[in-house]
Amino acid sequence: MIVLAIDTSTQTGGVAVLRGDTLLAQVQATSTTTHTKRLMSAVDSALRMAGMGVDECDGLAVTTGPGSFTGLRIGISAVKGLGFATGKPVAGVSTLDVLAYQFPWFPDLVCPMLDARKEEIYTALYRCSRDAGWEKIASDCAVEPRQWLMQIKAPCLFVGDGAVVYRDLIEDILGSGAQFVPPYLNTLQASVVAYIGMKQIERGETTDVALLAPNYLRKSDAEIKLEKGRLVDK
Repeated sequence: MIVLAIDTSTQTGGVAVLRGDTLLAQVQATSTTTHTKRLMSAVDSALRMAGMGVDECDGLAVTTGPGSFTGLRIGISAVKGLGFATGKPVAGVSTLDVLAYQFPWFPDLVCPMLDARKEEIYTALYRCSRDAGWEKIASDCAVEPRQWLMQIKAPCLFVGDGAVVYRDLIEDILGSGAQFVPPYLNTLQASVVAYIGMKQIERGETTDVALLAPNYLRKSDAEIKLEKGRLVDK
């Protein structure tokens, strides 16, 4: 199976083409410019490097969140367009799954963290065993870091920009039970999005393209302001 994957959930955007267990191409870049200006050129570049067109892919995968509200919309809109145009099956992949699944060798808990601003993090909790594969111990959530960390009672590997921002707090609460990945592994890899998406498609866990939507975990500032405005009007 050949899968084209897109990730625009953070400032580091990526596109990958995976055929089975072989990574054919990956384009990854971190920039402050909007994904709108660079995504489709990255898709074209990845497909050219893989030596194929999008019609030759068997499926599409995209990160659905949590993450940047604007970034998620851009990536999902692109995959919806490609999905409608090609009729290929589509898999929506959790951003936190992608971060955690890079570390199946870690014997204890794995905690991906994204900085959600406003003194919150997007996070979840995982454990991987050789026999059962990945188990999600705690589901995706937006939470205050200290509240989250206080309930972790086992050795844990932390990954993501949230782990960088709150490293001092993590070490203060968990002490030697906290471990961290090297800085270059704190970003999502589009190749992992492709792999998880491929497995979901193989299991029939696809998403109706028309219903594909971001998983923000919390309301946007615009939605909050709109609700406050409605309350004032009343």
